[in-house]
Order: sequence, then structure tokens, then C-alpha cells
Amino acid sequence: MTSTAVVKAERLSKTYRLYGSRIDIIKEVIHPLRKIYHKDHYALRDVSFEIKQGETLGVIGKNGSGKSTLLKILTGVLTPSGGALSVNGKISALLELGAGFNPELTGIENIYFNGTIMGYSRSEINSKLDDILSFADIGEYVYQPVKMYSSGMFVRLAFAVATSVIPDVLIVDEALSVGDIFFVQKCHERMTSLMNGGTTVILVSHDMQAIEKYCKRVLLLDKGETAFLGAPNEAILRYHALNYSTGTYSFSNFVKSPASDLENSASFGSIADWPEEGSGAFLDMSHAVPIGEQDVVICKQLAICDTNGRPCTSFAIGSTAVFYSEYELHKDIDTPIGGIALINKYNAIVHAKNSLYYAVPAPSRVSAGSRIRFRQEIKLDIAPEEYTFVGLFGAIPSEYYSIASELDHTELTSRLQGLLRVKNSGRLTIFARRILPFYGYADLPGNCAMSVI
Repeated sequence: MTSTAVVKAERLSKTYRLYGSRIDIIKEVIHPLRKIYHKDHYALRDVSFEIKQGETLGVIGKNGSGKSTLLKILTGVLTPSGGALSVNGKISALLELGAGFNPELTGIENIYFNGTIMGYSRSEINSKLDDILSFADIGEYVYQPVKMYSSGMFVRLAFAVATSVIPDVLIVDEALSVGDIFFVQKCHERMTSLMNGGTTVILVSHDMQAIEKYCKRVLLLDKGETAFLGAPNEAILRYHALNYSTGTYSFSNFVKSPASDLENSASFGSIADWPEEGSGAFLDMSHAVPIGEQDVVICKQLAICDTNGRPCTSFAIGSTAVFYSEYELHKDIDTPIGGIALINKYNAIVHAKNSLYYAVPAPSRVSAGSRIRFRQEIKLDIAPEEYTFVGLFGAIPSEYYSIASELDHTELTSRLQGLLRVKNSGRLTIFARRILPFYGYADLPGNCAMSVI
């Protein structure tokens, strides 16, 4: 990162005239003494900041705080009523995904049309066309008029176009929360790549986890004015304080249910409640991406159920999901290990655990042609949102499996042989029945006391 200011705003303001009625507009125009019939409304008032090359600035605030007005000024959609703005370089904006698309044109035609609006030459667009089509992944629909697209296809193409040709400044307004979880994860991968490549980013979002993950500084707007500009954690605290003051949140009636430890029900023998074929529990794995030694092992099937054995992909916070996985060996292996990893939309591992950590009884060696099944319960004390899960399979020499609890983490992991990861195995949604019992990624066991002296 250099010290060059790529974006510099000095006392930016945007004022609108509000009239009581249409006739007041005429009265103000023709009044001989120029009587004022309007009131000035400041959508933005005296907002100043600068962003250096390669920096990511977050912009947060309640609805109506001036975020959209600021972004439209930055992209030239609106002209400020006062102040000065300088932007050095090409801007790519994801304000409203697909803005600038012509619904009558095909997807391919819109790629060139939108790219031209963004200031890129046809040769530049040609060089990135394959990447755009691969990222959007909408198949032959790219040759159909955009007006025929579903909202999901529209979003995919718009994001692919906006981020494929690397801009100097990328403005993102809530675009990282659109589409299904698999596409959201692709978007976050692309965002990280752009940031690592030195692109200056302005990120507007109500997703405080995204703000905290990506931003070094955050601008908090309130009623069109700067309420805070500085560290993300301080900005987020002040943002929540603004919400609390309006009575948005109330903790008075919340009572947390006591948590009970999960029983280790897995065993070396058969799994009694293995889902029946045709029950609807087993997932369609056509979108799964197996990564690893497929000449050694393949994943045959995966399922997710509630504790009553019903197929389920939507769980309340604190409830338990039961994962079933089956693998088929093509070669002999040492002691098998299976597990599940939960991945959030930022591609971060929220939780990963395998049979080794549960001390599940396991054979010292398994021969080719065998099928190995795992049943794993996970208590979902994690934030409400969508997650994907990954099926994990590996092996370890039996002498290390039996003394795993005596080894340190580094030594143990050095003995593990990761054979297969099944990426995009499936998805699940966590929801809250009432007010959130915690903030952040996970609910951690603990207690609290207070006294007044």
C-alpha cells in the first residue's frame, strides 16, 4: 500500500428542497419578493475522508443515514451541493447489481455494453470474457435477453462483470449478500483477491462481520453527517448504540436454556439410525467438489437430519444437526478418520471436528472395497445465517490414533493423512426463534455475576 490518496472527499454535502405541495414550487418561482416556500433537507452534510491506495473503507449507518447518497456522488450519479471530491483511477461500482444493464440485450451484449460504460476497451473485455462467463456460470442463458433472467442469474452476471476487469476503486453496496451461499463464497474469494492485488475498496454493508473482516477504517453516518471515522470495532459499537437508542433491541425477556453435552453415540459397529434409502435425507451431490486422493477413496453419500431422524437443512440456534457420511475405499488404508467442517459465507471455518477428537473406536486397518460410515452430531450454537459444510476423510497410523490425547496438536496433525475433502457438500441455515442470545460467530459456555458497591 502507498500513501497516495485515491479518493478524497472534502465537506461533501447534498441538499434537497422539500415543498409542502406542488403549488408551493410555483409560488416560490413567481413570488416578487422571492419568498421561500421550501425547507432544506440535508441527505449529506460536510462529510470528509480520504482513502489511500489499497485500503478498504467501510461505510455503515442506519437506513436513511446518507450511505446511498454518498455512493452516488462518488460514482458521479449525483452532483454534490457543496464540497469537493477527487477520484484517481477507474471506478467499478456494485450499487444496485445490474445497474447499466439493458434488459432487451443478451447477457453477452450486456457484458460489452456495461464494460464500455465502465471505461474499458473491447480488447480488455475480450481478454476477460472467459473469466466472466466462468464466474457467472449461467450457461447458455448468457445468449438470452437479460429480461428473461431470474434474479439469481442477473446477480451472477452483474458481479462477474463488475469485478473481472480489475478496477482502481471498487465500490460495493450490499452486493456480498446476494445469491445462494455457494455464490456468496465465490464473491468473497473474488473480493479478497482484489484487495490483495491492491484495489481500493469502499464497502457499504449492514453485515458487521464483513465490515470487521475487510475494513481497516469505517465511516459511520447518522442523519447525513459523520458520526465516527476510525477503527472498525469502535465504529460497530457506535452503530449498535444508535440502534439501541431507537428501541430496536430488547433483552428483558430473554432467558437462555441450559445446554446439555452431546453424548458420543458413534461406535465401531453399525449405525442404528442410518437413514433409509428413499427417505429424502441423502443430498444431491451433483454440485459437490471432491478434492484429494480419489484413487484411494470416494464419497458415496451424505445426509443431514435433525435429532428425530427427519431430513433437515434449517435449524434454530442451539439445536443439534446430525450428519451422516459414507465413503468407499479403492485402496487399503490405516485407521480411518471422518468429520464435518462448517464454512461461513466468508469461507472461514466456523467449526471442524472429526472422529479422532471424539475418541471413536476404530479399526487399525481397512481394506479396499470396504465402505466406512460416520454419524456426527453438532450442536449449532453459532450465528444465524447460511453455511455450507464439507465432508472430511483421512487416515492415521493406529498407534497414534490410540494415544491422540497424549500428543500435542503439531505432532498429531503431522501424522494425519488428509485423503478427501468434499467441498460444497451441502448447506444449512441457522435461524433465531427470538432475540439473538449472543453477538459474533459462536455462543461460548460461560457465566456472569455482578455486584454493586
